[in-house]
Amino acid sequence: MNAMSNDKPPSFYTSCLASIIDEENAIYPWENLELSQRQHIQQAIAQSAAPEAIASVNSPSCVVYPRTQAQLAAVIAEAHRHNWRVLPCGKTSKINWGGLVKGVDIVVSTERINQLIEHAVGDLTVTVEAGMQFSHLQAILAKSRQFLALDPCKPKLATIGGIVATGDTNSLRQRYGSVRDQLLGMTFVRADGQIAKAGGRVVKNVAGYDLMKLFTGSYSTLGVISQVTFRVYPLPEASGTVVLTGKAEAISQVAATLRNSALTPTQADLLSTQLVSQLGLNTGLGLIVRFQSISESVKEQSNRLLAVGEKLGLVGTIYHEEDEGSLWHELRELMDNSVTESGITCKIGVLPTAAVEVLHQSEMGLIHNASGLGWLQCGSLSQVLKIRDRLQNNKGFLSVLTAPNSVKQEIDVWGYTGNALQVMRQIKAQFDSKNILSPGRFVGGI
Repeated sequence: MNAMSNDKPPSFYTSCLASIIDEENAIYPWENLELSQRQHIQQAIAQSAAPEAIASVNSPSCVVYPRTQAQLAAVIAEAHRHNWRVLPCGKTSKINWGGLVKGVDIVVSTERINQLIEHAVGDLTVTVEAGMQFSHLQAILAKSRQFLALDPCKPKLATIGGIVATGDTNSLRQRYGSVRDQLLGMTFVRADGQIAKAGGRVVKNVAGYDLMKLFTGSYSTLGVISQVTFRVYPLPEASGTVVLTGKAEAISQVAATLRNSALTPTQADLLSTQLVSQLGLNTGLGLIVRFQSISESVKEQSNRLLAVGEKLGLVGTIYHEEDEGSLWHELRELMDNSVTESGITCKIGVLPTAAVEVLHQSEMGLIHNASGLGWLQCGSLSQVLKIRDRLQNNKGFLSVLTAPNSVKQEIDVWGYTGNALQVMRQIKAQFDSKNILSPGRFVGGI
């Protein structure tokens, strides 16, 4: 399944691609990119053991920016014909997530394939090209008092295609479910350059649902997403956020009470002590819960949760309007900005009943109260392995999202222990028989 190794000079790739995309500034030779951009892309690529070989072997020849789905298909078809290894991306905000790609000949960005195709306001659906930025789409939807119920990392940079490819949902899954739950249709470019579709543009259409499931969170190893259709939601009338902080036992108790209650939060996250401290929210562990509905409901639910927390000895505050928006924005910024080139960021899954215990033993982290999915920052490889063992022994998991290349080359990034790996390999072989799309980035080196 390995793609053939290509030893052509960089000019060979650019000349082949120039016949497909002859527009100015559509193909950037590697040496013409800014140093910071080259270093950022290199974080996604496995390095050779021989330092002198890195520049020649492990650097892509160029970055390509198609402007249409047809151009994207033609570029991928050319790569398939020449057995070029392709690293697809949007604006590269999550290019360093997952496993290291085993050699890259060209990087293909969809960020210029970014048009609004259709916003069916009455049907609560929107169809956009994959390169549209999440923040831009939200601004478009807000004009009709609607929104896309996702909370991706780096929302100002994240593209819709990148969000789907990495399954990047975060806190709003408490109320609205995951990316898969909100995806209605998809267009993608196959590894051979053919354009294919799954699903549709209406909420009741479920055709191709399994195919969309496969592509969501597949890290562009099965095809390159070019267009998606989402269900959207009306903006809520009112919003309020309850923050409770204090001892681990009390936080655990109020979190369990919330899970078993009739309250309907849109977001509910457990916060580590360091995250609580950096947000200036007092001391101890934290629980941050957002209610969004009609104003009477928000007020009633907020007060009920606050009363439960205070009865357990927790410090509680209710945030509204600008203060509330600033709090959630600061939390998102703090999580995104704490991801550094030298740090190790992990996605975890744990039984919700064990979430507080995991956070109590971690410096920096957040776990969604209902699902037990979350985010941790670790200081060393040994800490990662220790936490992974603890989680796996309790039916959980830990996958490394970002880390220095040296760390990723020492560890199984995904830490997958299930029995579906052979099926995954068969699916990969069926969709990408030459193994040219992000080889090595997914589970098991797929």
